Amino acid sequence: MNLPFSNARTGGKILVDQLLIHGADMAFCVPGESYLEVLDALFDVRDRFKLVNARHEAGAANMAEAYGKLTGRPGICMVTRGPGACHASVGVHTAFQDSTPMLLLIGQVGRDMMDREAFQEIDYRQMFGPVAKWAAQIDVTARIPEYIARAFHIATSGRPGPVVLALPEDMLTEVTQAGDAVCYRPTQPAAPPQAFAPIRELLDGAKKPMILAGGPGWSDRACAQLQDFAEANGIPVATSFRRQDTFDNRSSCFAGDLGTSGPPALVQRFKEADLLFVIGARLGEMTTQGYTILSAPTARPRLVHVHADADELGKVFTPDIAVLSSADNFVAGLAECRWFAADRWNSWRKSARTDYLNAVAAPDCTQALDLAAAMIELGKRIGDNAVVTLDAGNHTGWPQRYLTYARPGRQIGPTNGAMGYSVPAAVAASLVHPDRIVIGCVGDGGFMMSGQEISTAVQHGGNPIILLFNNNMYGTIRMHQEREHPSRVVGTDLVNPDFVAMAKAMGAHAERITRTGDFAPALERAIAAKRPALIELCTDPEQISTRTTLTNLRVAAEQRQTKAAAD
Repeated sequence: MNLPFSNARTGGKILVDQLLIHGADMAFCVPGESYLEVLDALFDVRDRFKLVNARHEAGAANMAEAYGKLTGRPGICMVTRGPGACHASVGVHTAFQDSTPMLLLIGQVGRDMMDREAFQEIDYRQMFGPVAKWAAQIDVTARIPEYIARAFHIATSGRPGPVVLALPEDMLTEVTQAGDAVCYRPTQPAAPPQAFAPIRELLDGAKKPMILAGGPGWSDRACAQLQDFAEANGIPVATSFRRQDTFDNRSSCFAGDLGTSGPPALVQRFKEADLLFVIGARLGEMTTQGYTILSAPTARPRLVHVHADADELGKVFTPDIAVLSSADNFVAGLAECRWFAADRWNSWRKSARTDYLNAVAAPDCTQALDLAAAMIELGKRIGDNAVVTLDAGNHTGWPQRYLTYARPGRQIGPTNGAMGYSVPAAVAASLVHPDRIVIGCVGDGGFMMSGQEISTAVQHGGNPIILLFNNNMYGTIRMHQEREHPSRVVGTDLVNPDFVAMAKAMGAHAERITRTGDFAPALERAIAAKRPALIELCTDPEQISTRTTLTNLRVAAEQRQTKAAAD
């Protein structure tokens, strides 16, 4: 193909042109000299493309991952070679385990220096191979359109995930002629019409069916269609870990989330069920409670598993019926199925719902700051379209247990348990949805890993409200310490800075709360501030989780040890 000379561009310019062709409108970065040509090309499209320069590569990667979750389009992260790529790897791991579309672009050493251990050189194909859907390096400038088109397609098709592309520095500066790609179209499998009759037959023979919904890529429409099906047929529904927004928690069919904060009775209910109807969720460790709610390899109870990745079907548990389909496509075919009377499993459904309602009722609290009451108050104020981001740690038990989720509202959290996620994710969410309230929930440990990204929000016009749960410890690990090695505390205490002063120094509105009654007024002031805000919640270290205390854990562990010694 003979192209006009005017088509000749640098590799950096070709790459940016491809991002625009594929509909990209935002990227998150820490700048580096290894991809200066890309940065220079972005200068010319500032009116069409927002570049958000984060304070740390892990923050940039987590922002891109959150963007992918919220939009369904690949979140784009740009970092420099070596240390920059290593810092960003946590976001790639999160995107892989959470099935989030993402594109990590890494500046690389020049092609003439390859394989000499040049300054900051790493082979990113080997480094990211196990935690990316595709990891490659673009060595031929004219092939940039091909690689970028493939990257968008792979990141969004089937089970979504991260793609990593290394960009040699001299490849980006090279001038060549190259034809542009056309905008990508994700490919998602869909269930054939004949797939539904066998599922109906299995359900017809069930006395205690449960639907488990989760995984990536649920549109608001699909969430509503699943709710229509469940309510029309009277089947209880639970969601997988940190996918609570998949199903309206106010529905009479909602039974809780099968994660770390759902009703304890829900795990037993799944073990008692005689049919599990799993739509979109991976049957991984968290969702299956350590692979205990089903037997392996032959699944018991009976199992219908719908997933977009053929490799997930039968990976651990062999289903009675396996359906290769995205959740969106499958539920579209299921929505109008009125197979059974709505009261057929009435007792089973109502008891599951009662378990959930009992679990989210605020317990009596003796602490000055009642976190359950604060979360319930938060839920009343933020409305149905707020975005709530979560970090890793026991503090997330309160927003997971006591907040009510439903679309178009979103719950965004790392299912791989990555600390430091929530603040960058909240920054990204507030930039993607500037018209929505965005609440970021983070512990003191996680905040010290990424709290500086509040500065990114200040610079770029984001307005997240960060709820900082401060108990001066790495609470989750302290909980496990007391459970396994009571009174032998080491490595989990934290001496923290003045978080309010820290946030104010970055340009945020900030307050410290020690009593329940002060929370609602502080929340109103944070919303009214119209800029990034932080509310520090000074929590009692004794209240280690939503269901127990440090003292109770310690006493129970000591009693077990005493009994074991006596035996």
